[in-house]
Amino acid sequence: MTTDSSDPIPRRRRRWPRVLALGMAVLVLSASGVGWWFYERLDGNIRTDTRTAHELRKYEAERPVSVVRDAQNILLIGSDNRGGEGNGKYGRDTGTQRSDTTILLHLQAGGRSATAVSIPRDLMVDIPACDRPGGKPAQARFAQFNWAFETGGAACTIRTVEKLTGIRVDHHVIVDFNGFKRLVNAVGGVEMCLKESVDDDDAHLKLPAGRQVLHGEQALGYVRARYSIGDGSDTERIGRQQEFMSSLVKKVQSNGVLLNPAKLYPVLNAATSSLTTDPGLDSLKDLYDLVRGLRDIPREKIRFLTIPRQPYTYNKNRDELVQPDADRLFRQLRLDRPVPVSHAVTASTSGVPKTAGLGSYQGTTAARGICE
Repeated sequence: MTTDSSDPIPRRRRRWPRVLALGMAVLVLSASGVGWWFYERLDGNIRTDTRTAHELRKYEAERPVSVVRDAQNILLIGSDNRGGEGNGKYGRDTGTQRSDTTILLHLQAGGRSATAVSIPRDLMVDIPACDRPGGKPAQARFAQFNWAFETGGAACTIRTVEKLTGIRVDHHVIVDFNGFKRLVNAVGGVEMCLKESVDDDDAHLKLPAGRQVLHGEQALGYVRARYSIGDGSDTERIGRQQEFMSSLVKKVQSNGVLLNPAKLYPVLNAATSSLTTDPGLDSLKDLYDLVRGLRDIPREKIRFLTIPRQPYTYNKNRDELVQPDADRLFRQLRLDRPVPVSHAVTASTSGVPKTAGLGSYQGTTAARGICE
């Protein structure tokens, strides 16, 4: 018996590769559609701060110039704004902005290191003449650093930082209270080790001593708490914020978040929905390129410092720079040179570094957590 070339069985077999190819094409197109939808949603979360860019252009002639190509300086501003959704319980909204935390992040050219320098909110600085949000000018004055943000928003804060340090700020990012909480929850919480129990009504925080994982509300309370922990100084609170950020970076780098789409999307969604950035960082691609560069930096090369400071001569509740240490630090960052970090500590109930050795600066690295 011969087999007819028109026998249906071989035809069905020959048809399988075409069916499989068609099925794969449908899956690829579907995945591309879903991926594009996710991209559009994340990209649309980010708010663009065009007002700051406009204000800075007006003062371009007085701003410092970038010294090293490919090095970046990004100002991170934690907005203590009670007016946002869900933020009212942290205090009464009086219609003004507040800078609760400000960090100058220096990314060394070539992705060799990252140095995050905290600027105390109580540091006495020269604030230049700035335009208020309504357009009314405010005179230059010598005042607490956080008044710059309250007076003229991000533009005034950036100009104050540049005047203080001589460092050109390339980009800025503003994060509010709820954004911080969502980000911590997205990574599954951050482990910390408290040297003493905490009971702080102002920060809405009550925690026992010991090792524990802090989630959104607790994490926010912990980094905001001041008078109920340690000596009650803003400088010591900055130390706790540095320790927390160090542990957060370690968590993100160690549990595969950046390489796992299922884990990465919640983190990106939480981050992008709470960010306001300049036009140079207002897309998902821009932020991804920034995060990808940070991913490749060894944790021991990610440093958190505080500007060398001491109690202000005329008011111990305020701060002033320690010179020439501060200018040396600013010069190292400006020229994109390594910054030595000391981990020497004095007696402290919170375990936060309080002193630095000669020629180095108070701080920590992302490889060193408070529980280690």
